[in-house]
Amino acid sequence: METPMPQRKIIHVDMDAFYASVEQLDNPALRGLPLAVGGGETRGVVAAASYEARKFGVRSAMSGYLAKKRCPDLVFVRPRFERYMEISKKIRSIFYEYTDKVEPLSLDEAYLDVTHNKKGNPSATVIAAEIRQRILEETGLTASAGISINKFIAKVASDYNKPNGQKTVNPHEVLEFLEQLPIGKFYGVGKVTTEKMYQLGIFTGADLKLKTQEYLIDHFGKAGGYYYHVVRGIHNSEVKSDRIAKSVGTEHTFNENLVSEVFMLEKLEFIADELMRRLQKKKIAGKTVTLKIKYSDFTVQTRSKTLPYFISDKSLIMEAVRELLYQERPKDSVRLLGISLANLNNEAGEKKAVAVQLRFDF
Repeated sequence: METPMPQRKIIHVDMDAFYASVEQLDNPALRGLPLAVGGGETRGVVAAASYEARKFGVRSAMSGYLAKKRCPDLVFVRPRFERYMEISKKIRSIFYEYTDKVEPLSLDEAYLDVTHNKKGNPSATVIAAEIRQRILEETGLTASAGISINKFIAKVASDYNKPNGQKTVNPHEVLEFLEQLPIGKFYGVGKVTTEKMYQLGIFTGADLKLKTQEYLIDHFGKAGGYYYHVVRGIHNSEVKSDRIAKSVGTEHTFNENLVSEVFMLEKLEFIADELMRRLQKKKIAGKTVTLKIKYSDFTVQTRSKTLPYFISDKSLIMEAVRELLYQERPKDSVRLLGISLANLNNEAGEKKAVAVQLRFDF
């Protein structure tokens, strides 16, 4: 018997080039310039790039050297995370005026469930526009939004009309929208997976939809089941406003401090292997990967990434860890590295639906 998909109105709000936009907001001399927030040209890594810089191919996690090579006029500024957190709190306070069902993914993006909202407004599209206008008026920054029946489609849609735009994918438009979507635009399909998809003749959602669930699992592991469902508009994950802070992790302290990301990655491979064994022993998986770095001065830094599906495989864990490691160059030599996986599948059993209900007024 088919299980109808819950009818929800989900908004994904994503700030436009958040770190770079804050720097340009606070320093008018930087406005209109190609800007990179990060460590600098010689040793740094780009944490964020302005849209002026993105036109030259400058992207986050790119080395400062390559970024400068692509854009000779690129201006580097050091990140100011306290300032970003201050503005992020203002933005979240706006969200909570509309709903208590807010799930932050990072400082600059969040999901909102406005199916039943505090304003009594039946239109998620209108609410999204109001929120974006409030953010602009109260912070001076622009945001983009995606609106649809679930978190996955809302996330994809928020990137559709960036910057400073929004897109609604109504229930009756979901299947056609996903079929026409380039495979690289699917949330959860990174560069490596995109290339593998291309090799298998999968270039669009329509191509993906032709593959059986068994075929996708055979080629992509557990993520294959995720791909099979989301291309059919099935993604039942609720907006979680109060995540349980349970995790599984492992960490190593080194006899000699590490000074190169190459050596760090080598150690992280072993740590990820140990973590995978622990996860398999407990028969659990998680969505949120956290990289822990303790420096020689004993200060600790953590960087996290939340995936749209549960993972326990070492290769998928390491794909996220590599991205986290290169977000920002380590500020000093490293004495400890750790990896943990949170948002576990033993905390909330996500029920799988096998049909999409397409009658819902947005």
